[in-house]
Amino acid sequence: MKISIITVCWNSEKYLKTAIESVLNQTYQDIEYIIIDGGSTDRTLDIIKHYELLFKGRMRWVSEKDNGIYDAMNKGIRMSTGDIVGLLNSDDFYTTNTSLDKIADTFIKENVDSVYADLYYVKELETDKIVRSWKTGKMRPFSGGWHPAHPAFFVKKEIYNKYGTFDLNYRIAADFEIMLRFLEKYSVNSFYLKDYIVKMRLGGESNKSFENIKKGKNEIISAFKQHNIAIPFYYPYKRWLSKLMQYLTK
Repeated sequence: MKISIITVCWNSEKYLKTAIESVLNQTYQDIEYIIIDGGSTDRTLDIIKHYELLFKGRMRWVSEKDNGIYDAMNKGIRMSTGDIVGLLNSDDFYTTNTSLDKIADTFIKENVDSVYADLYYVKELETDKIVRSWKTGKMRPFSGGWHPAHPAFFVKKEIYNKYGTFDLNYRIAADFEIMLRFLEKYSVNSFYLKDYIVKMRLGGESNKSFENIKKGKNEIISAFKQHNIAIPFYYPYKRWLSKLMQYLTK
């Protein structure tokens, strides 16, 4: 199975090399790597051009202005030609060189349309130091506070074609909305791979400030309403506390 990995970036010279190398070094070879750059003005494009040669035809990229991170992800999905699509943030990376072997093997063995796994949160500058882990566990209702870690969520391209890409009405929580749409609204069959696939540096977009935490919480409530999925009265407070703890432990 061909896997398309998409990385979205903008002025990402600080960590982009690590993300790219974690894809380049995968032992699974049937990979298409797509980088969507938002018109960087630092050394990002120089880094991309350098690694493009090392991928020997397996990398494609574009650099142009976009309408935010989710618009850029949608561009990457449209460009992708793989059977499976995965998204890797420009400051994240795969835990081992066999991470994508495990993903492909799971799709084949379990005959499912999506696979999700676990991830580690690591220090920004000391990525060997694990701050905490996201152990997803088997699927449960999203209204109970469960959902997969988006960077460790892989989906067949045909599911995007059938049920749509990221909803750009969501500026912070479009990743939550699309997983809610796929897994709960449309019951896309999925399998939990009990393995840590991705390392994520602390400090994602939804946790950068108290204001973003508030906006993200409100968008998630809107996603439940959009898809007519009821949530308990305490859910907003539970979500707020969870994100606040992530912000305080950056």
